[in-house]
Order: sequence, then C-alpha cells, then structure tokens
Amino acid sequence: MDSPARSLVVKVTAGTEAPERLSQAFTVAATAVASGVEVSLWLTGESTWMAVPGRAEEFELPYAAPLVDLRDAVLAGGRVTVCSQCAARRDLTEDQLVAGAVVKGAAVFVEEVMTAGAQALVY
Repeated sequence: MDSPARSLVVKVTAGTEAPERLSQAFTVAATAVASGVEVSLWLTGESTWMAVPGRAEEFELPYAAPLVDLRDAVLAGGRVTVCSQCAARRDLTEDQLVAGAVVKGAAVFVEEVMTAGAQALVY
C-alpha cells in the first residue's frame, strides 16, 4: 500500500516588522516547491501585504533571495492563500492581489493541515 503524498503548508504570521521570519517562511516554501513538494503558502497578519502587487518587490533583506522571486516561485508551483479576515481588515479583495493568489478562510486552512501526509509550519 502506498503512503499518502507529503505536502507542506506554511503559514506566515509576520510581515516587514519581522523581516527574517517573513523571508524564512517564503524561502522554505519556495525551496519545497523546487524540491517537488506540494506547497500551500498562507499569508496572515502583516504578511498579507506580500500578495499585493509591488509590496514584495519593495522588500529587501541582506543575503536573502528577493521575496518577489520566492513568492512567484510558490505561485508557479504551489498555492498562495491570503487569510480572509486578514484581507478584510486591510480592505483587500482578491482582485487586488497578484495573479494566482486567493482569499480563503480558516476552514480551508484546517482542511489543508488535516490532510493525510500534510506537514504544517508556522512562522
């Protein structure tokens, strides 16, 4: 009997106020995508802004890969989801986000992390 496919769910709770945590979460998610892992990246709190065009492009952290490149790698090979409450608190709608990013609620997050073979990380 085959074991279930492994997947990675990364939840980011930090924004530019915690640049190393923000960068690390995106780095891990993009690295997992590059390794062939099914990846779901959840943006919550201040990290929500990284799904808005132009915001990830402005982020810089010495010795770190550009956040926009990491985000786009995850978009190309995985999923990027913005927390619905977080988006609402920032007056953001899905049509204001980068192409491919979606807005979903807690029930979808719970469903993803409870899937057989899923590993969840929170930054």
